[in-house]
Amino acid sequence: MMINKRLIGTVKESKKYIAGNVAFQFTSLAANIGMMWALADFMAGLFNNSLTHGQIVRTVVIALTALIVKAVCSYGSTKMSWLSGKSVKITLRRMVYEKLLRLGSSYNEKLKTSEVVQVAVEGIDQLESYFGSYLPQFFYAMIAPLTLFIIMSFINFPSAIVLLVCVPLIPVSIAAVQTWAKKLLSKYWDQYTGLGDTFLENLQGLTTLKIYKADEERHRMMNKEAEKFRKITMRVLTMQLNSISIMDLVAYGGAALGIIMAVSQFSKGRVELAGCLLIIFLSADYFIPMRLLGSFFHIAMNGMAASDKIFRLIDMPVPEEKGKTIGEDCSVKIENLSFSYDESREILHNINMSFPKGSFTAVVGMSGCGKSTLAGLLMGRNKNYSGNIRIGGIELAEISETSLMENFTYISHQSYLFKGTVRQNLLMGAPEAKDEELIGVLKRVNLWDFLESEKGLDTGLNERGSNLSGGQRQRLALARAILHDSPAYIFDEATSNIDADSENEIMAEIYKIAKEKTVIMISHRLLNAVSADNIYVMESGRLAEAGKHTELLQHNGVYKKLWDKQRELEEYVEG
Repeated sequence: MMINKRLIGTVKESKKYIAGNVAFQFTSLAANIGMMWALADFMAGLFNNSLTHGQIVRTVVIALTALIVKAVCSYGSTKMSWLSGKSVKITLRRMVYEKLLRLGSSYNEKLKTSEVVQVAVEGIDQLESYFGSYLPQFFYAMIAPLTLFIIMSFINFPSAIVLLVCVPLIPVSIAAVQTWAKKLLSKYWDQYTGLGDTFLENLQGLTTLKIYKADEERHRMMNKEAEKFRKITMRVLTMQLNSISIMDLVAYGGAALGIIMAVSQFSKGRVELAGCLLIIFLSADYFIPMRLLGSFFHIAMNGMAASDKIFRLIDMPVPEEKGKTIGEDCSVKIENLSFSYDESREILHNINMSFPKGSFTAVVGMSGCGKSTLAGLLMGRNKNYSGNIRIGGIELAEISETSLMENFTYISHQSYLFKGTVRQNLLMGAPEAKDEELIGVLKRVNLWDFLESEKGLDTGLNERGSNLSGGQRQRLALARAILHDSPAYIFDEATSNIDADSENEIMAEIYKIAKEKTVIMISHRLLNAVSADNIYVMESGRLAEAGKHTELLQHNGVYKKLWDKQRELEEYVEG
């Protein structure tokens, strides 16, 4: 009956809250039995005209006490549910987050970000209801009917046994739909995560879709997926409503049968009026706990479907943690490097490159030639390459991710800025930095004058820094990178899609950094690579040429053709 031992064992703290919840519900049941007994005795005395003043006072006192106890128990049960749900959310979200950290920066090779978000948010919310509502109700639904049976058997055994026999019909009706419901809910979650992935992609690329007037087609595709999701949602709701109707029929029918039996026993003189009334009053209590369990069953099914996805994420094999660290030598040597995202198409073909310590090396080529894929490999985001990538003589696969991140700073044209303040974003690069250092580096990238006119270091940033211009965002990202002060820097199209002034200022800073650090600059704009110590030219995933700017121009090869085209275009724009 939907008891997942692994899940319960994973959130061990919730056990005490589940037990507390059941205890409060059982105490409330005991109080209700006492109140119903007093009320039945009161009505029997009233009917027999034998009611005394003492009985009236006793009934009122018992009823008021029972109501107070039931109110306290209701509050306590709700509090236990909340604490149980809280422990579940904290435990599982911490496990998911820690798992993503262990998977490292290459986690998105195995998982879609939208699926992670949905599992970590709504999936775990479903489990909050599973622990806070379903599990306590499950154990209480086992105890309550047996307790009532024991009490009623002393009053009238035939009525008690009839009621008890009818109770299991509710879980039988639940079990009848369980297999079908499990498959249906598994499909529901698959379509739900797929729809979320499509929605996120369309939302992030909305501007592009508008530019190319492809939004209507995407809208139609989204509508088709939404319609599929609507249909399966309606199937889930239909299944839930049908099973609820069956449970209601069993519950109310069983209670009615118990009442009929009690009245029949009374008419035959086998039970007193007070006992008959007590059976009538409590007959519904036989079925209410199991009926509520049935209504929570669908929550449990949703929780089980979500838990399967959560544990699939948690059980993903983690790359073996390598313990080697990068020393003072941050030179990079690439030998016979090949890479493909899937077996059908190889992206990089037998690449050989060298990036000496303290050098300024550029990797250039047309878009799609594999430059950014190479940067992803160097930063450990892309795995499963063939050949060798050595940093300071150590194979990249043997270097710990922590050491790699400490020694290499990666700046792309989409460096992420977090919602918060300028200070908070800069302190990610150097947590101990003083305000003077932060202001100094902002002046260095020519951004302080603008920020000073706003709120200085406390200037607020929207998500991704959307309230700044493209050039300002990139300069702020560069300032954060400078604060990180790592021995090596990788600039991946760091000046793409920004204004000319910002590009010139950023390139000036890159040249300054290159005088002190190891710099690898990836760019499609050859003018930025002119002063590099060495330039690698890539074409269709292969290394086409290598050398200094003047040497490459003399070769009259790929670099020369690209250079001539870009100069011709720039002169045309200037003209």
